[in-house]
Amino acid sequence: MNNAFEIIGGKPLKGEIIPQGAKNEALQILSAVLLTPEKITVSNIPDIKDVNKLIELLRDMGVKVERLSPDTYTFEAGDIDLDFFQSDNFRYKGGSLRGSVMIVGPLLARFGKAAIPKPGGDKIGRRRLDTHFLGFEKLGAKFDYDAESGFFNVDATDLKGTYILLDEASVTGTANIVMAAVLAKGITTIYNAACEPYLQQLCKMLTRMGAKISGIGSNLLTIEGVTELHGTEHRLLPDMIEIGSFIGLAAMTESEITIKDVHYDELGMIPDVFRKLGIKVERRGDDIFIPAQKHYEIETFIDGAIMTIADAPWPGFTPDLISIVLVVAIQAKGSVLIHQKMFESRLFFVDKLLDMGAQIILCDPHRATVIGLDKQVQLRGISMTSPDIRAGVALLIAALSAQGKSTIYNIEQIERGYQHIDERLRALGANIKRV
Repeated sequence: MNNAFEIIGGKPLKGEIIPQGAKNEALQILSAVLLTPEKITVSNIPDIKDVNKLIELLRDMGVKVERLSPDTYTFEAGDIDLDFFQSDNFRYKGGSLRGSVMIVGPLLARFGKAAIPKPGGDKIGRRRLDTHFLGFEKLGAKFDYDAESGFFNVDATDLKGTYILLDEASVTGTANIVMAAVLAKGITTIYNAACEPYLQQLCKMLTRMGAKISGIGSNLLTIEGVTELHGTEHRLLPDMIEIGSFIGLAAMTESEITIKDVHYDELGMIPDVFRKLGIKVERRGDDIFIPAQKHYEIETFIDGAIMTIADAPWPGFTPDLISIVLVVAIQAKGSVLIHQKMFESRLFFVDKLLDMGAQIILCDPHRATVIGLDKQVQLRGISMTSPDIRAGVALLIAALSAQGKSTIYNIEQIERGYQHIDERLRALGANIKRV
């Protein structure tokens, strides 16, 4: 098992990089293929562990899967083996993949029943699934937790449209409930729905399949149930987390980088947040150009107060980029308060950055103040372990900007979310290898 990256940092990179397809969109879209027996073609699928595991799970369930090219697959869910959901194989595979909860909505909608093992996944505090389950219950599903087998069994023989107010604007929760509602009887209204571009993509795909959804892009979705859905083709958006990571990488390493085909209008405030840190982000057509920059200065608020960067549900700043912003701020001029509101324990990787020479005050599990070094001091390379996907890439960026050698262990965590990241960075001139 190649489970560490060795990085010699401190040299500028140069070139073009193409972001992969969006991981979080892929998990929703691939689950949606279960809603119809007809063929669905999906392109721009990222080649990463979490996505490949879900494709394998679909195969095990009886979906006919064909790979047309490295990033394009067809799925045909004509013949699903419902007994598979009681098997040990499913408990093992479904339990190790947080995204597997996404298959519950489509299964309930089409077959009236589903099972799900108690979920695993990232260690970033308590990411609850209550939103999913409460939504299904409102549509008429009945849950039964079997402590012996560790399964939730769900019965939904008669789903009926209803009014649902979500307790949190959960992206996966909204997606799951939308997929259950498209085939339910009557009208479902979801208020406080997540409205991320990825969710909009799912709703547009379902509409092409014959679903009736209005309010796409807003936090109030209205879904009129239909009796059946049909096949379609779908292309995933580029991954905005990767795009944000590359902007941060360019700034930290003083590199000139062009990020290709970014679907700029779907990036929301991501480019602006990096601009607040003083990074020059130029739009060129549908590419982003980051010039090589010796220094970047954090803006202050209009009254001179210290800048705060916090995450919030879309169209706010995505929590997945908070760790990247934190790392990039280390070498900025000025100070910034990073406030991770939506998840716990995502800032605990700062101890590694302190070992590298960063000036950061961890206020509590949610807040860290970064006092920028303005490139007066270079970070130093160390050995470290990646705790979760996003912190992993933040540490990778720190290592590429640091002096000397860094070793990052537990890179499986990084590879759950970023495809062939070492090869793609080497193409920009990075000194990174697997050991």
